[in-house]
Amino acid sequence: MTAQQPCDEVAVTVATEAGMLALWDPRRFEAVVDEDSWEDELMEDEDIVLHVRAGALVPLNVGGDGAFGVLVRTGTAAAPTGLTAREAAHQLVASQPYPFASHGRALVGGLEDVGGDGAAEHPGPGGRHAVVVHLIDWQAEPGSQDDAGKPVPGALPDFVVLIDPVQPGQEPFRTDVHTFEAPNG
Repeated sequence: MTAQQPCDEVAVTVATEAGMLALWDPRRFEAVVDEDSWEDELMEDEDIVLHVRAGALVPLNVGGDGAFGVLVRTGTAAAPTGLTAREAAHQLVASQPYPFASHGRALVGGLEDVGGDGAAEHPGPGGRHAVVVHLIDWQAEPGSQDDAGKPVPGALPDFVVLIDPVQPGQEPFRTDVHTFEAPNG
């Protein structure tokens, strides 16, 4: 599927030392104000899954720390979004759709940023959405890296996150803390 006119698109570089990035609705995490409240809400995988099931958080989880390029794109019911031809050519894997209930804002950052600073904002429409996360092999594109192996300006991101309104019959949604199915099942 190729992208049609996106409603909104934000490209950011975010980092994590918690082993996971996330997309979340900040209004759903207003009670996370310090380390103790963060640990109460997000310390264990079981806690994260509760937020995923509620549509408050979508994990971007490949199980590692680091800095990652993330492009968040939002479509509409009339013009759902998709990958560009360039992104599709370098896609490694896509998640099944995750539920996301937004109040008109989404933040993306490290899991440790939920409830704090350091996240990038993606304004978008409120309501029920389906989020599909695509892992992109940006390094496979010729000319994407400088001599030090760092991405050059205009390089593809590590993740393309597509947000579209929920379509009839789209459920059930993925609610696993691991964004992608493991190879071999």
